[in-house]
Amino acid sequence: MKTIFQIAWRNIWRSPARSGVLLAAIIAGLWAGVFTVGIVNGLMNQRVDYLINSEVTHMQIHHPEFLAEGFVNLNIPDHQSVFTWLEDDERVKSFSPRIITDGMLQSPVKTSGVRIRGIIPEKEMATTVFYENMTSGEFLDSDVRNAIIMGEELASEHNMDIGNRVVLTFEDIDGQLVSALFNISGFFQSASTEYDRRNVWVRSEDINALMSEEPLFHEIGVMFHEEIHSAEVASTLNETFTEIEAQTWRTLSPELNFLVELGGVMVVILTLIIMMALSFGILNTMLMSIFERMRELGMLISIGMSRMRVFSMIMLESLILTFTGALAGILIATAHVWYFRESGINLEMFAQGASQIGWDHHIYPVLTSTEYGLVVSVVVLVAMLSSVYPSIKAVRINPLEASKSG
Repeated sequence: MKTIFQIAWRNIWRSPARSGVLLAAIIAGLWAGVFTVGIVNGLMNQRVDYLINSEVTHMQIHHPEFLAEGFVNLNIPDHQSVFTWLEDDERVKSFSPRIITDGMLQSPVKTSGVRIRGIIPEKEMATTVFYENMTSGEFLDSDVRNAIIMGEELASEHNMDIGNRVVLTFEDIDGQLVSALFNISGFFQSASTEYDRRNVWVRSEDINALMSEEPLFHEIGVMFHEEIHSAEVASTLNETFTEIEAQTWRTLSPELNFLVELGGVMVVILTLIIMMALSFGILNTMLMSIFERMRELGMLISIGMSRMRVFSMIMLESLILTFTGALAGILIATAHVWYFRESGINLEMFAQGASQIGWDHHIYPVLTSTEYGLVVSVVVLVAMLSSVYPSIKAVRINPLEASKSG
């Protein structure tokens, strides 16, 4: 086997230019593919992490009909018992109860439809990192009476500044319209400009006083020490409290779950596309090499080299070329991924378009060991498939006809 390997290695470098071009193509292709997958993974992971940590949380609890209907009176029944249950469960890191209703925001400039989110500031800050989106002013833990924070996009549309007042109009628990003045205490800027236009945040105690005589909440966002516990806790909650519905983020946001599942598939698809394109180069190079060496291969068979050894030699040549280029390409891509995972890739030129759909323009690429394994598996598969035909072609050489050629 060692002799066959040495012969195969020497045969590759008989034509340095041709082998070098193929190696360069493999290196460039694998580098581009692996690095692109790293960027796509980073983009998707950042989106998922941002939404979970800023808004969706690991699990949410609602009235069974609230998400479908959205009526104010579809609040969580006996929410205090649910709070106690969550506080006693060691798997729960923190939770934040919220009042959620749709209403109208009025200013001297215009009127906009908004979703009003009433929170307990201390609970929300312990559960999510949304407060980190504040760009100016103060979060709702300030002393401002009837405080409200809004997105910069919405504030710009209404020509509002910190300290200005707006009127919120919404339904109370009896279906009657209620209006109240709220004082702007700060502005936020999330990853999505659309979210910033459509959402305002207030203290739950302020809006609860206008909405109902009794405390009420429509949503409880829950974070766990380990996300893996979310499905188990949701199932237990649904069995314990029959009048609520607990759902994990995967159920609440199927598009986020799809992004997570898409990551592994993207690795295979991109690598397969690149390697399939490169396989034609491998096939062409090996066939040209065989046609140039017809007489030599015929002589080897004539003097007693078995056809299986000839087959193995040609296969080895293809595999060596492919793996050498693939290894170099993957190492270069890995170096780039490691470098940019710290500093990030700033695609500021696309910032405005990315924010419209809620994506971050500063990307930190990432690749897992599993994904590297998938890349290697695809490379092995394609390399072997592209090597079979040239090897069979070499085995079928007739020594007598080959000796007459050239």
